Amino acid sequence: MEEKILVVDDERSIADVISYALRREGYIVDTAYDGEEALAKIDSFSPAVIILDVMMPKMNGFEVCKKIDNSKNLGIIMLTAKDDIVDKILGLELGADDYITKPFDIREILARVKSLLRRFINTPNKPEEKDIQIKDLKVILEQRKVLIKNEEIELTPKEFDLLVILLTHPNRVFTRENLLDLIWGIEYIGGTRTVDIHVQRLRKKLGQTYQNLIHTVYRIGYKSIGNLYED
Repeated sequence: MEEKILVVDDERSIADVISYALRREGYIVDTAYDGEEALAKIDSFSPAVIILDVMMPKMNGFEVCKKIDNSKNLGIIMLTAKDDIVDKILGLELGADDYITKPFDIREILARVKSLLRRFINTPNKPEEKDIQIKDLKVILEQRKVLIKNEEIELTPKEFDLLVILLTHPNRVFTRENLLDLIWGIEYIGGTRTVDIHVQRLRKKLGQTYQNLIHTVYRIGYKSIGNLYED
């Protein structure tokens, strides 16, 4: 097992316990104790998954999520003492893949890490796939970038995955439940409403011309079209 895991928590005792358990499972593990150190180690250590505490000095977990380079395709499990539904939804909408509340059972963390790694190994966005080009809109899959008239638009990891799934299956109708399963891969605590929120944000970022690529299918979900002028 060669997968790298970065554990980020300002409480060293917690970071040590999680790291020890992960090493026993055969993972390569490194630790960081604040948000700034976490960002530096994401670049130097190149983990597949980061277990990220929310409440930390210098930079909290939410701020770290905002600064993570979308092209890294990094799995994020957020860890916090808070049991607030708003915090959970915020973390997941900023790009986290899963959320665990302290106190936790170490077996739950191990199970979540294994599940997340399986999803990343089986991700549909393979580098060898052809980039997507629709007029002045270009999606570069390997770099996880979206350009409009050669200018990059900033998407969260979930917004990028949502756009790719829809554009690579034109005219296929996806239910909200389909999209939750494909993109989040877990029983998402925010429910299907989060799909609507992500679509709204994605359309806004695509702008007046390209937001029309994504159509709402009444009472079902969403589909994309291959032609901007299709009804």
